Amino acid sequence: MNDRITQLFGIRYPIVQAGMVWASGWRLASAVSNAGGLGLLGAGSMYPEVLREHIGKCQKATTKPFGVNVPMLYPDIDQLMDIILETGVKIVFTSAGNPKTWTTHLKERGITVVHVVSSVKFAMKAKDAGVDAVVAEGFEAGGHNGRDETTTLTLIPAVKEKIRIPLIAAGGIATGSAMLAAMVLGADGVQVGSRFVASEEASSHPSFKQKVVEAGEGDTHLTLKELAPVRLIKNKFYHDVQQAYAQGASVAELKELLGRARAKRGMFEGDMEEGELEIGQVSALIHDVKPAAQIVSDMMQEFEAAKNRVAQL
Repeated sequence: MNDRITQLFGIRYPIVQAGMVWASGWRLASAVSNAGGLGLLGAGSMYPEVLREHIGKCQKATTKPFGVNVPMLYPDIDQLMDIILETGVKIVFTSAGNPKTWTTHLKERGITVVHVVSSVKFAMKAKDAGVDAVVAEGFEAGGHNGRDETTTLTLIPAVKEKIRIPLIAAGGIATGSAMLAAMVLGADGVQVGSRFVASEEASSHPSFKQKVVEAGEGDTHLTLKELAPVRLIKNKFYHDVQQAYAQGASVAELKELLGRARAKRGMFEGDMEEGELEIGQVSALIHDVKPAAQIVSDMMQEFEAAKNRVAQL
């Protein structure tokens, strides 16, 4: 394919693997890049020197473009950005913060910058900050999410009306058919998270991958909006959160319940009861754990088949 996203990143297919915490290490990022998509390292779950290690290993594992996703709410962001510059990474996705903070600094040093948003308002702010592209993520997505609960089906055409820079759709996309739908709505490419969690190369715990495969419709819920909106699989921790809400918990009490390393405990260490299990609604459509290259290949085959179906309408 030859479109704005493949040209922007120098990749074969307009598929971006989301930089998910505790799932997106060098094995996954390099596998997706080698398969023709854009792999991203998830710096949100990495200390600075861990990020340096993953960048180095990714550079050895692929000659293809890859990037780093940096949530801007993390305290070590200055060190993370220094390492990105020192190691020669050429693509950075920023999220969970003001795009003006780092966009100019990175672009002046030759880095392609993409910002993740959940609303038209923030898409326009990202454009004004000078980013090269925007990821518009509907509330179907897992991980940190928008408070307004705008669905991908509504968000993508709404953002497309207001910006002219490349637009990447995210939230609820795990198949080639969904990829085609997003592009019909105005997206130039897609970002895929949950489907790559259930990949052989994802660094998430095997128990979490199996939990994703077993998830059905209605098994996830967007919650904790007072802190940072996150979509969770309904386990004991989730029900503890709902109990806290029922008792009128304050923001401070919610923070205490969440504690430290709750996401690591669940998604990386495999505690399926007390851990925070972030995943998208589309987990209900994920039925197996596959190699990342197979996921990319399957998506592209489904995309072409869906185009043929539409052509016959």
